[in-house]
Amino acid sequence: MIVMKVPSTEVQNNFGKYLKIASELEDVVVTRNGKDIAKLTFCEDRPMVKEEALNYYFNREGKMTYLEFLELTENSDLRYEYIDGEVYCLAAPTYRHQIAIIEISTGFNSWFKGKKCRPLTSPFDVTLVKGKDNINVVQPDVMVICDTKKVDAEGKYQGVPTLVVEVLSPSTRKKDMQKKLNLYTETGIKEYWMADPVKKEIYLYTFEDRDIKDLKVFAGNMTVESIHFKGLGLRLPEIFPE
Repeated sequence: MIVMKVPSTEVQNNFGKYLKIASELEDVVVTRNGKDIAKLTFCEDRPMVKEEALNYYFNREGKMTYLEFLELTENSDLRYEYIDGEVYCLAAPTYRHQIAIIEISTGFNSWFKGKKCRPLTSPFDVTLVKGKDNINVVQPDVMVICDTKKVDAEGKYQGVPTLVVEVLSPSTRKKDMQKKLNLYTETGIKEYWMADPVKKEIYLYTFEDRDIKDLKVFAGNMTVESIHFKGLGLRLPEIFPE
């Protein structure tokens, strides 16, 4: 069965959420300084993922199918992402993480006002297809969509964002820098910003023909300037205030 690892401070701040995960979906291993120190686990068979139901919810590699993921999240009040058959429960953002999202989205809202494309923030599901049997669902922190006609009558988006932003945090850093970079490269996104509130840097990737075209690093008092949207720029001291 899949196991989630979560820092002890995150569990302390959101104990009810992780207790629900442990009772319904998977064990939660609590870590401190990168080491496993405790585990939250359900005392009886989980109502949703019982031992005899493992073959239904997970394949032999311990992964979940897209349809099973939809069933899992249909009535859940938790936020999940689904990448390459693996399920990730999104932790609550930290203060610096939230400030960066607000500053970036505010700058985007101002610049795109009156233009064709529209910036959005999470929670908002984006479905990205890497292949016939590899459908993924993510919730970028900030995104810009130009194909607004692909929002259906239920308000669900069926297109591909032009630009996505992920604000790095200890619990998502590896996923954002590896799995999401690979996913965004292969699914038609043009530009990917990784914002690091700790180092106060932004790594800007541009993609072409399903490959990385360029990487630019912005730090200090620099202004991060979009490659795809000429004229869109944000000063780093405003994104990462003291």
